[in-house]
Amino acid sequence: MKSIAKIASWILIFFGVLFIWGAFSDQGQPSWLLIGGITVGIGFALMWYANQKLTAPGEQKVTYNVDLTGDVKLEKFLCQQCGGALSDKNVALVGGAVNVTCPFCGAVYQIEEAPKW
Repeated sequence: MKSIAKIASWILIFFGVLFIWGAFSDQGQPSWLLIGGITVGIGFALMWYANQKLTAPGEQKVTYNVDLTGDVKLEKFLCQQCGGALSDKNVALVGGAVNVTCPFCGAVYQIEEAPKW
């Protein structure tokens, strides 16, 4: 819906500019200037509305909570490739798997939890 509104706004702006340009030709009429101005104004208003009000369908926020069993001690979170310190901003849930992206070496890998027994 957002892309359709943007395309329609560009079409309105294009034809509005053509009307304004045509008003200054030899066969142009003064009313074309008014029609072109209104058309350009509607095109810019539609573009603003599309950018402000319309949202993409199916867009949602996912929160991933992990419940840990037993006593858990917080350790430093280091990259497996270069050993750089990682934070929670480097972890993302992609397709149901927890992925880590290292900002230092650019490595991308999944976190795998080994069984504790």
